[in-house]
Amino acid sequence: MIVTVTLNPAVDKMYWVEALKICDTTQEEFLTRAIRSSTSAGGKGVNVSVLLSRLGMDNVAMGFVGGHTGHVVVRDLRDEGVTTNFVWTHGETRANVTLLQIGREHSPNLINEAGPNILPEEVDRLMRRYKRILGRATWIVLGGSLPPGVDPGIYGEMAQMAKDAGAKVILSAGGEALSRALEACPYIVKPDTREHLTLEGKGLTTVDAIIEAGRHVVACGAEIVIISHDVTGDIAITKDDVWEIEAKVSTSKFKNLVGADDVFLGGILFKLAQDAPLDESLRFGLAAGLASAESDEKICRDLAVIEEGMKSITVTRL
Repeated sequence: MIVTVTLNPAVDKMYWVEALKICDTTQEEFLTRAIRSSTSAGGKGVNVSVLLSRLGMDNVAMGFVGGHTGHVVVRDLRDEGVTTNFVWTHGETRANVTLLQIGREHSPNLINEAGPNILPEEVDRLMRRYKRILGRATWIVLGGSLPPGVDPGIYGEMAQMAKDAGAKVILSAGGEALSRALEACPYIVKPDTREHLTLEGKGLTTVDAIIEAGRHVVACGAEIVIISHDVTGDIAITKDDVWEIEAKVSTSKFKNLVGADDVFLGGILFKLAQDAPLDESLRFGLAAGLASAESDEKICRDLAVIEEGMKSITVTRL
């Protein structure tokens, strides 16, 4: 069984506009009309769950939800065929807004809410559910930011519990939550570097710097570290190898990048869960992410499109 954990899920609201303008001192307000919009359940683990379900792979989504937006998240996931096992909280699940300028969809503007404050008893309730499900889990995906009130060490605790139960852990997080979880030696680590292009104090501005940072994380115990190089490329580092995954595609085809990185990770998991080799899994993952970026939907649902996209992707050992 695959279990995804999203402690700070969201309702993703995306708006496509002709132009983005900011009010100046001579104008009290400026109206921008959206050409089109989209609303869907979001969050790293949530996006992984949706992709897996669309590709026919059963999974369970866990985390915190609350209020009206929480109901939207659960409804969307159930509509996608995902089994949900969320803990309901007293606070309202957050909403994240993405503004996409037509012609510049590869450079979206994101406004993410912090999320509701989570009470200690709500954390305890989630951990009890998590412990119960571990006996049936083979893969655990831990991903995304932490809502207020949740200790940064929670991913490390959950990762260690999963390892002790015999499950492999995929971790996608940033900051202190990532640093503290490395002690549990997750199987795959995909750092979230959207806010800061650093990992464990090391800059990530060049391929050599990415490899150095990745090797540092592998030395901490991770089996595989995957770090984004640019929009259409990633670097994967293991104890013995370094792989560069590149796609020969134009960013002008992109319609949105929201969730594409999560879909990339979900695509890798989809293949690894079927015992595919790492290089094939990396190619499929990037193809899934790019297919979603080029889709009218946030997450691609067509396996044939993803498999066709693999033809434009190379995986090279450095």
